[in-house]
Amino acid sequence: MALTGAMSAGISGLKAHMDALTVVGNNVANVNTAGYKPGRVTFKESIYSTQAAGSDGTDTVGGTNPRQTGYGCSVGTIDLDMSSMNVDSTGNGADVAIQGDGFFLVGDKTGVSLNNLNSLMLTRVGKFRIDNNGYLTDNYGNIVYGFATCNMNGNNKDTAAGLNGDGISTQLVPLRLPLAANGKGTDPANSSVGDAIYPGVDGNGNNDYGTFDDAGSGYECITYNSLSIGADGKVVCVNDKTGDPVTIGYIAMATVPNPAGLTHTEGPYYKAMEGAGKMAINTAGGALAGQYLNNMAADNANASMDTLIGKGSDLLSGFLEQSGTDLATEFANMITYQRGYQANTRIVTVTDSMLEELVNMKR
Repeated sequence: MALTGAMSAGISGLKAHMDALTVVGNNVANVNTAGYKPGRVTFKESIYSTQAAGSDGTDTVGGTNPRQTGYGCSVGTIDLDMSSMNVDSTGNGADVAIQGDGFFLVGDKTGVSLNNLNSLMLTRVGKFRIDNNGYLTDNYGNIVYGFATCNMNGNNKDTAAGLNGDGISTQLVPLRLPLAANGKGTDPANSSVGDAIYPGVDGNGNNDYGTFDDAGSGYECITYNSLSIGADGKVVCVNDKTGDPVTIGYIAMATVPNPAGLTHTEGPYYKAMEGAGKMAINTAGGALAGQYLNNMAADNANASMDTLIGKGSDLLSGFLEQSGTDLATEFANMITYQRGYQANTRIVTVTDSMLEELVNMKR
C-alpha cells in the first residue's frame, strides 16, 4: 500500500508540473501579444491519509501528534497578473493604451441594459477602427461601447434627433458615427447635404434617431477622416463633406474589485463573472464623472452608486499595451518545473523497482 501511495504521489507531481509548464509555454508563446496578461501557478498539497490520530496529554503521559501520509500535489491556483504593462508606440491616433486599472467594454450592436452589463466583454487592447457601417470596433469586429454625442437640448429629455450635437448622453451604447443629411426632404431644418445628424434622447433617457434610422430611410453615416482618441476617451474625427469637426462620443471603461478574478474567455477578452465582483462604469480621466447612467437625474429613484459614472484611468493615444510576459522569469520557472518533473519521475521509477523486488521475493 505504501508503495502504491508513493507511485500515486509521484504521478500527481508529474501532472501538476506538466500543467505548470503548460502555463509557462502559453506565457512564452504570447510574448508579443498586445495586452496579454501572464498566468502564474501555485501548487497545493493533495489529500492526506491519517494512520493515527493525535491525542492530548494526560496527568501521566504526554500528547502525541497525528501520523498522516500525503498523496502528492496538484495545481492550487493559476492567477493572472492584471497590473499595467509597458506600452508600444504605434503612431495611430485610434490606438489607445490604459495608463492604470480598467478595461474597455466591447460587445455586439444590440445594446445592453443596466441589469445586464456583465454580458459585455472586457479588454485591455485598444486597437480601434471604424467599420463599413460606421461603428467603432476593435480588431476582431466587436463594437466598442461608450457615451454618444446627442441632441440634448440643455439636457432635457425627449428631444428629437438633429444637427446640434450639443451634449453627451450617458446611455451606454455601441459607438457609431452620426448619420449624414441626404437632401431628400426629411433632413432636419437648416441642414445641408452631408451635415451630421445626431440622435436625440427619448423620455426614458435612451438615444433615439427616430425616423432617420428606420429601415429603408436611406440614411447612412457620415464619411470622415482624421479619426483620433484623446486621453479622456473622446473620439473625434472630421466630416469629409463639410470639414466640420465631429465628436462621436466618449469611450466607456469598466473596473471590478478583483481583476484577477475575471474569467478569460478567448483572445484578449474577459468576462466579469463570479469572483470578479460588481462592475463599475467610468470614463477616462473622469470626463463624465459624477453623472448617472441613462441620463438619470440625481433625484431619480434609480440613481445610486451602481449607476454613477466614475473617474477612470487616463488613456495614452497612439500606443498599445505590450504583453506582460517576462522571458527571464518564464525561463527560470521553466527550469524549476523541469527539475520538479524530473524528480517526480525518479519517485515513479524507484517505486517501480521496489515493487519489482517485492514480486521477485517468491522466486
